[in-house]
Amino acid sequence: MANHVLSLEVQPVMNTCILKMFDTSVYTSSIPVTCPTLDVTVPGFGYATQITGTAMSNFVTYGHITLTACDLQLQTSNCGTQYVSIPDGIYIIKYSVSPNASVYVEYNHMRISQALNLYNKILCDVDANACEPPFKIKQRLEELRLINMYLQAAVSKVETCHEPQKGMSLYNYALKLLKKMDCVNC
Repeated sequence: MANHVLSLEVQPVMNTCILKMFDTSVYTSSIPVTCPTLDVTVPGFGYATQITGTAMSNFVTYGHITLTACDLQLQTSNCGTQYVSIPDGIYIIKYSVSPNASVYVEYNHMRISQALNLYNKILCDVDANACEPPFKIKQRLEELRLINMYLQAAVSKVETCHEPQKGMSLYNYALKLLKKMDCVNC
């Protein structure tokens, strides 16, 4: 029996105002694709926001979607003119088509956009050159490399190992180290 194989890819982005997804599903031509639904649970929330309207229409038509704080119901005013950052953390994303109770995929996505922006800001402040750096700069680069590995481990723990608590613990530790390093630059 033919069936759809649903799949989404959530792109890591540096823009803190968006969540970007691509539909990488394989749809069989023998079954119509009907009633597509996309539900996103934002970190810290106990309920999902169902994506509707133009955003969902574009997702179905073009195979990708860019969600903002307004789409996720985190922002209720000035939508389309002002864009607020959406939080880092674990997003639960569920995509389904009819029959929705049995044809679906669900992902935990670890968003680290704000942490990566802070990481890059600190990296810009490092006075590195294309030669062997002095010990102090080398030490700072090593600390940043370790923090980056903590962030990557957090993503892996959440998305691959299915250990969300460990992933958030690693993320929070990396963010604490980044803020400490950023404070040194103040």
